[in-house]
Amino acid sequence: MSGVTLEKIVKKYGDVKVIHGVDLVVEPGEFCVFVGPSGCGKSTLLRMIAGLEETSGGSIRIGGQDVTHVEPAERGIAMVFQTYALYPHMTVAENMGFGLKMNGHPKEDIAAKVKEAAQILKLEPLLNRKPAALSGGQRQRVAIGRAITRGPEVFLFDEPLSNLDAELRVEMRAEIARLHREIGATMIYVTHDQVEAMTMADKIVVLRAGYIEQVGRPMDLYDDPDNRFVAGFIGSPSMNFLAATVSGGKLDIPALGQKFDSPVTLPPEGTALEIGIRPNALELSGTEGPFSIQMAENLGGVSYAHLSASTGERVVVETDQRLETSGGGTVGLNFDPASLYLFRADNGARVRG
Repeated sequence: MSGVTLEKIVKKYGDVKVIHGVDLVVEPGEFCVFVGPSGCGKSTLLRMIAGLEETSGGSIRIGGQDVTHVEPAERGIAMVFQTYALYPHMTVAENMGFGLKMNGHPKEDIAAKVKEAAQILKLEPLLNRKPAALSGGQRQRVAIGRAITRGPEVFLFDEPLSNLDAELRVEMRAEIARLHREIGATMIYVTHDQVEAMTMADKIVVLRAGYIEQVGRPMDLYDDPDNRFVAGFIGSPSMNFLAATVSGGKLDIPALGQKFDSPVTLPPEGTALEIGIRPNALELSGTEGPFSIQMAENLGGVSYAHLSASTGERVVVETDQRLETSGGGTVGLNFDPASLYLFRADNGARVRG
């Protein structure tokens, strides 16, 4: 197993800089997920690690070796793409062993490695089929199997599940997580889906506009975000945000029509803030209150109430109550002030006190 180290990585297209001096260490055997909105630089960063994009500045080390200017085939990596990139005229076995064949490996060696990968991915019954006879999930398993046969030091996944339907995505998440447990290889995985990141990662790297916003274990990012962006991006449904100011040593939250004690030491009087609160930290209260019910989503074991304040701000509440889906009426909210997160309105930085 090899780790990956990025030092002051920069990527430019002409005069436009899209990756801004990124530093990151992925430990050997770690499952690291790059997550962020479209255009944040996560796929570009992955392709730089793979050698498919030239690095404009900084260095990349895999297993302690500087590979910044090394050809992709010599980096000890295998990449699984969003598109399966299977050869339609080849069988599953031929697709999985094609890279080894091109590198001159003996037939017996190729057959053994294909068999081993097929056992790991439960593809043995499909080895003689061609891609047209496979489902989307099966094709993606073949693409992963092709990567396994190469015996790479590092696996790179570029949004490999985005072409699958919802049920298959859940199934393949479990497959990839199981694969990581079984072979213990270093894996770097790119996704825009924070649910994938939360359920699969040992370490999450949250990116925005070519910068790393925060790095940490999934629940650490959920419980202790550094800024408003991370707080809003990690967690489903997203954290609620309401405008507030510091007034008389308390939090004045206009949408709630009252002041609250702060869970942290407050900045100076008059400072503009945003308070954040998770949907599962809120409780619906009574039949009259400052929030109007816009709609509800009943999902069986849990429901989501979508509320609107007189200030125009929106709030989502997670509840075990079954609600009228069409909305209507007004409601109040109860919550523990200790569950509030505070962020500066000017730059989104967390107020920790």
